[in-house]
Amino acid sequence: MSSKKILIISGHPDEESFNFALAAAYKRGAEKSGAEVQEIRIRELQFNPNLQFGYRKRTELEPDLLDAQEKIKWADHLVWVYPVWWGSVPAIMKGFIDRTFLPGFAFKKREGSVWWDKFLSGKTARLISTLDQPVWFYHLVNGSPSHKAMKRLTMHFVGVKKVKATTIGPLRLSKDKFRADWLRKVERLGEKNA
Repeated sequence: MSSKKILIISGHPDEESFNFALAAAYKRGAEKSGAEVQEIRIRELQFNPNLQFGYRKRTELEPDLLDAQEKIKWADHLVWVYPVWWGSVPAIMKGFIDRTFLPGFAFKKREGSVWWDKFLSGKTARLISTLDQPVWFYHLVNGSPSHKAMKRLTMHFVGVKKVKATTIGPLRLSKDKFRADWLRKVERLGEKNA
């Protein structure tokens, strides 16, 4: 039996953030269980995050985005690690999705139809996001907007049906023990998902 292929996509623009520590913890756990792991650190990629012409006219993909598409195709399991900012994902991560998950790669609209073909079917995903508000408040009061956008309107749209979410917060006022506990939990998650 071949090992599971996991791609960790880090969406935080600051490599010293807790999000990068979470990504490293997940990777440790996954590798411990024998998974093959590759990473994309969006902050390190050279690309224009602006989908300048929408889908009307194609902008040439930069080498880093072509490489990212190959990694996405390769993976069985996509792990997105990002902070929730203004109820959404960081701008650089949104730009990465806009520029990478393109028609012809991730999906294709059907001629004369409102329906589309999903090109990333068969993969699974995990969302690991951090908040500065209590998790219950984000879910009950705010309605989990970034989760809905990532799970339903991005992952499901391109065929990734099984998407689980791990939400960590509030981070801003958290103590060292809270963070250490979460790093251990996320490492175990990496072991389990592998």
